[in-house]
Formats: sequence, structure tokens, C-alpha cells
Amino acid sequence: MMNGGTFTNSTRGVRSATMSLCLPRYQDCSRMITNQEQEQEEEFIAVRVQDPRIQNKESWYSYVDFKIFLHSNSKAFTAKTSCVRRRYSEFVWLKKKLQKNSGLVPVPELPPKTPFFSVGNEDFIEKRRQGLQQFLEKVVNRTVFLSDSQLHLFLQTQLSPEQIEACVQGHAPYGVTTAILRYASSNQGWAQEEEGGAAEEDCERTLPVFYESPDSPTPRHQPSECESSSEISLAESDAHTGSDDQSDSRD
Repeated sequence: MMNGGTFTNSTRGVRSATMSLCLPRYQDCSRMITNQEQEQEEEFIAVRVQDPRIQNKESWYSYVDFKIFLHSNSKAFTAKTSCVRRRYSEFVWLKKKLQKNSGLVPVPELPPKTPFFSVGNEDFIEKRRQGLQQFLEKVVNRTVFLSDSQLHLFLQTQLSPEQIEACVQGHAPYGVTTAILRYASSNQGWAQEEEGGAAEEDCERTLPVFYESPDSPTPRHQPSECESSSEISLAESDAHTGSDDQSDSRD
């Protein structure tokens, strides 16, 4: 009986020692798997400002606008890829709106405004492009700014500032999510980059627009009654006809 008891106690001791040796390894493996899953699920937001173009080149009211390309897996964005064009005065408008809604949180600075400049000054335009890029990179990485629907409409539709304000205030026949999804599904952002039909088809094949359902989370505002596609298209086609920075039409 004693020998049997001794054998049993020894066996239990060996098992306990074995488990104590294996447990740290198991915990390490578990942490590694958890870390890998977190890395795979980590959200990213990539935004690029590029391709400056002179609009109304032969007119006194010529100005430069820039392409804004956004790609993200973040739930904050309704459309996962988007492409729009914006001019400097629209960035100025956005900064003012973000500051108004963010309270005491400072908004990143824009590149300085120059009263008069030549649209052919490539060095100046490149410096401005870099400044706008840095501005947006900082903005999209702050939660307080991502909660502003005006930012989403600025980045993911071609609505003018006046139309964006009307939309978020509920004065438009369409909501924030509806406007973004309609613009994304129309591929207008890619179509405006190329004028040829074949080039447009190539662009759509290489840069597909991914978007979620109308139930996708868009901050603050829920979609209102959906307007017809012709009304959305009309609103977007008038995007650059609204008033811009009156102090300098070239911005």
C-alpha cells in the first residue's frame, strides 16, 4: 500500500512538473497568435494628394486643383476607396469647419496662402501639394476629426462646400451615406481622371471602388430619403461652380 501510494504521489509530481513547464510555452504561443490576429485586423487609412492640374487654363480665373486618393479598411469610412479633386480654397473651408466642430483640439496647419502666384510655378505647386498631403495625413489620424461628416463628404464626394453644408444640416434631399455611396458606385472619381472611354475602362478595372451597404457607419448623420441618381449627378456636376475664396480666385 505504501509503495503504491508513493508511486501515485511521484506520478502526480511528474505530471505537475510537466504541466508547469508546458504552460509558459502555451501562453507564449497564445500571445503570438493573438498578436498576429491583431496585426491582421489593424485598421489603416492611406491618403495621397497628387496630380496637380490647371483648370480654366486660358482664363483669368484659372486655378490649380489636386487629386485626393483615399484607401482604407477603417469602419469610419463608408467607401473603402475614393478619388476626388479639390482646390486650395476648399481645403481652407474644410480647416475652418473642422476647427469649429473640434472645440479646443487644434487643427493641423495648411501650407501658407500666397496672394498672387503663377499657376505655372511648378516649385510652388509642389510645395503646396506636399503641405496639403501632410495636412490630410494628420487629420485622418485623429478620431475627433473622423467624427465630422463634412470631412467624409469632402474626401469621398465631389460636392461643393455649400452642398456639403446643406447635406449635413439636413437641407438636402440626400443624406451623407447616400451621397458617398452614389458617388462611389458611379465611378465618377476614376472617370474624371481620364477623358477617353478606353482609358476610363482600364482605370475602373485596375482601381475598383469598394463600398459597404447603406448601413455602413457614417459619423453623426444617418442617410435621409434617397434622391434620384439624376439629382445626385446634377449636384456633383455643379461642384466647382460655387463661390470660392474671393480674395484670390487662383486658389
